[in-house]
Amino acid sequence: MRQARCPVADGFVEVKFEPLEGREDRAGGVVWRFKDGDNYYIARANALEGNVSLYHTTRGSRHTIQYVNAPVAANQWHTLRVEFAGARIKVLLDGKQYIDLEDEHIFGAGAVGVWTKADSVTAFDDFSWGGK
Repeated sequence: MRQARCPVADGFVEVKFEPLEGREDRAGGVVWRFKDGDNYYIARANALEGNVSLYHTTRGSRHTIQYVNAPVAANQWHTLRVEFAGARIKVLLDGKQYIDLEDEHIFGAGAVGVWTKADSVTAFDDFSWGGK
């Protein structure tokens, strides 16, 4: 995971990503409110599963908050954006909102960054964030 060192409590994080290869996973995502390697949020889009997912990682254990079916084509550029304020989290893929909920697992400022896992080969571009 690559992260920005500017802590953000409430705001947004956005990245363009292209899922290129992977047999186990073909995904790209973002993290925010990253406190350390054991505590942060993740939103990701997976071309193999055709979904957008939201997770929280606390005390080193990742927990699913919500999965939503979404068209995530491999070898195509997509834009993943997360907007977060207090407990409210919105996840958008290519400008369409797929997740809108409240979650109270992680609050306060933390780093933001891009995320992938397993055997995913993913290109990232135009990473941006903002907030306070």
